[in-house]
Amino acid sequence: MRATWYDRTGPAEVLIHGELDDPEPAPGEVRVRVHASGVNPADVKRRRGWAGLRMDFPRQVPHDDGAGVVDAVGPGVDPGRLGTRVWLHDTRVGRAVGTAAELVCVPGRHAEPLPDAVGFVEGASIGVPGRTAHRCLFRDGPIAGATVLVAGAAGAVGHAAVQQAVAAGATVIGTVGREENRGIAAAAGCALVLDRRRDDLVAAVLDATDGRGVDRIVEVDLAANMETDARCVAVNGAIAVYGTDSGHKPVVPVWRLMNASVSVHFELLYNLPHAAHRRAADDLNRWLVEGSFAPRIGRRFPADQVAAAHDAVESGQGDGNVVVDVVPG
Repeated sequence: MRATWYDRTGPAEVLIHGELDDPEPAPGEVRVRVHASGVNPADVKRRRGWAGLRMDFPRQVPHDDGAGVVDAVGPGVDPGRLGTRVWLHDTRVGRAVGTAAELVCVPGRHAEPLPDAVGFVEGASIGVPGRTAHRCLFRDGPIAGATVLVAGAAGAVGHAAVQQAVAAGATVIGTVGREENRGIAAAAGCALVLDRRRDDLVAAVLDATDGRGVDRIVEVDLAANMETDARCVAVNGAIAVYGTDSGHKPVVPVWRLMNASVSVHFELLYNLPHAAHRRAADDLNRWLVEGSFAPRIGRRFPADQVAAAHDAVESGQGDGNVVVDVVPG
């Protein structure tokens, strides 16, 4: 099979495209012929060796997300899964082969059914963004009638969070870092979009909520936004943090948060309990079919240009979810 891999961490130039042996499914596994491979910031950071991350294997085929068709099953797996369309999650976790390959083997429960009306490219953009957003929104229960603040509402996770929150009956305030992203956030369903560089976020959020603050915050960069979040969150509210790009040691206004009984959750998708994944996957597939959730597809690259795809993500020029077309289409 054709695949892309790296043998050492570093810039995108360490990625190699070539031929590897076809894998065979072990007991409990399905083998998927990958049509599309999603590229997420975590894939880029891991390849780069960000924050001291080390390789788990001497050779790594990257990418957790993907979509394709089951073409073989291992012992103990229902043969009825053969030929089914699936979207993949956590493909690379604990494994040397992710979805930047024509064939990949995963435990059966890492391959979710892909609705017939949903394309492979969209399917490859569900796993990390969709499930991360879901966990951040619903860890503390239902959000119908709540007000949610989504930081980075035009980004992959933020965009997914806005749509899911609206589908669940919440009102969403979104922030963006560039004026041209206002329309993207608004189209996703934000009732109010704020430019974090130009607008007075605290004043605007409190004004929009009659001074009460927001019930939930989906946070992409706690170090940059901690003080703002602490002033915007309502009593008994919750802040869910899934990113830490600007710094690993934010200054935390403990008394302000404690005085409002605010919960702060740190979310790493790879620790997601299976029950939480199950709820997320079921919700996401339902919303996909209903049309209330749709990944915003950005740039697409052919299978032999994974390095260029990584560069697009790393430079912030992906313009949505970046996808590698393993099978052209």
